[in-house]
Amino acid sequence: MSNPCNRTNLAFIVETLILVVQYILHVNVHLRELFLEHGAWWVYVILFLVVFAETGLVVTPFLPGDSLLFAAGALAASTEGALRMDLLFAVLMVAPLLGDQTNYWTGRLLGAKIPFTDDARFLKKKHLDSTQAFYAKFGGATVILARFAPIVRTFAPFVAGLGRMDWFRYTLFSALGAFLWVGICLGAGYLFGNIPVVQKNFSLVILGIVAVSLIPMAWAALRSRTSAS
Repeated sequence: MSNPCNRTNLAFIVETLILVVQYILHVNVHLRELFLEHGAWWVYVILFLVVFAETGLVVTPFLPGDSLLFAAGALAASTEGALRMDLLFAVLMVAPLLGDQTNYWTGRLLGAKIPFTDDARFLKKKHLDSTQAFYAKFGGATVILARFAPIVRTFAPFVAGLGRMDWFRYTLFSALGAFLWVGICLGAGYLFGNIPVVQKNFSLVILGIVAVSLIPMAWAALRSRTSAS
C-alpha cells in the first residue's frame, strides 16, 4: 500500500518542476507583464532577487539565470530607454557578486555541517560532487566556467568556500566571470531578442541558451570519462 505522504511529496515536486519549466519558457512574458504593470524599478528588483538567490543560495539552483538575462536584454531593447541597459548591467553585476560572497562564506563557515544526500530535495550530493569534479579539472578557472553552467553555477561558490580557496583569488575570478556572463547574456538579448524570428521562437531560443550553458559541464564529464578509460 503506497504512503500518502510519498504521493504528496511527488505531486509537489512535479508541480514545482512544471512551474519552473513554464517560467523559463515564458520568462520574456513575465518580465514584460511586470514592466507594464509595475514599471521599470520592479523589474530591477525582481531581477536582482532572482539572480542573487540563484547564485547565493545553495538550495535554489533551479532558478533561471542565463535565460532571464537574455530576456531582460530583449525587454530593454524594446522599451525605448524606459528600462536602462546601464542600470540593468549594474544590478545584474551586483546581484551575482553578492550572491557569490554569500555562498562562499556559507560554504567556508557552515559547509561541513550541511547534510548533502542523494535523496534530498534540494541539497543533492550529486550536484556537490559534480562541482568538485569541475574544480579538480579546471582549478580556479571553475569559478568563471561554472558561471555559464546551471546548477554548477550555484554550487561553485559554496565548494570554493568549503575548500577554503583564497578569498581574494576567488573574488577576482568571481568578478571576471560575472562580467562575462552578464555582458554576453544581457548583450545577446539586447541585440537579438527582438528579431522577429527570435521572438516567434523565443521558447526554443531559451531552451537553446540552457543547452549551450550545459556544454562546459558536459565537456568536463566527457573528458573525465575519457581519462578514466
